[in-house]
Amino acid sequence: MPKYVSFLAAGCVFSLMLLSPMAIASNKTQVMMGEKTVTLEGKLPQLEQMAPRFKVVDDKFNPINLTDFKGKTILISAVPSLDTGVCALQTKRFNSEVSHFSDDVVMLTISTDLPFAQKRFCKVENVENIKVLSDSVWRDFGEKYGLLIEDYGLLARAIFIVDAEGKLKYQELVPNIAQHPNYDAALEALKTIQAQ
Repeated sequence: MPKYVSFLAAGCVFSLMLLSPMAIASNKTQVMMGEKTVTLEGKLPQLEQMAPRFKVVDDKFNPINLTDFKGKTILISAVPSLDTGVCALQTKRFNSEVSHFSDDVVMLTISTDLPFAQKRFCKVENVENIKVLSDSVWRDFGEKYGLLIEDYGLLARAIFIVDAEGKLKYQELVPNIAQHPNYDAALEALKTIQAQ
C-alpha cells in the first residue's frame, strides 16, 4: 500500500506519495477502500507544476472550470460521495473553515455525485460557504488528477491546494478512503500558501 509523508520546505507544507513496489511495477496508484485494494486511473499531478485544468458542473449543470477561479488560492477537497459519513464530515469541516480566510481563498468540494444529490445534501446540512461541484458528467477532474477509482466511477479522497498563480502547491491522497484527510496540515498549508 502506498505511504505518504508531509514535510515543510520553503515555508510550505507538502505531502508526497511514497510508491510501494506494487505501484511502481504496475505504474498505477492504489488505495484502500475499507479492506479492499482499489486502483486509480491516471497519475497524480506533480507539485510545483501548473495545476491541470478541469471541467465540472454546479448544481444547475453549468460548466465550471478551474480557470473560473484565476487569481485565487484554491483548496480542492475530493470525496467519493457526500452520502457517506466521512465525506459529509469532510465537506462540513471545510465549509466551516473557509470563513477564517479572506475572499482570495476559494474552497471546492468535488465528487461524482449527481448535482441533484449534492444540492439536496447542501440544503440539509447547511453547506453554503464552499462550492460543491460534480464530476459526474465528464469525469474530467478525476482523470486529470489521478483520482478516479477503476470500476467504481468514484473519486478517491484527496486534498489539493493551488496557489494564485495556478501552481499545485500541496496534495494529500488519503491511503484509505474510509479515513479522514489531515485537516490541520491542509489548513496550515493553505495559510502559508495564501500568504506568499
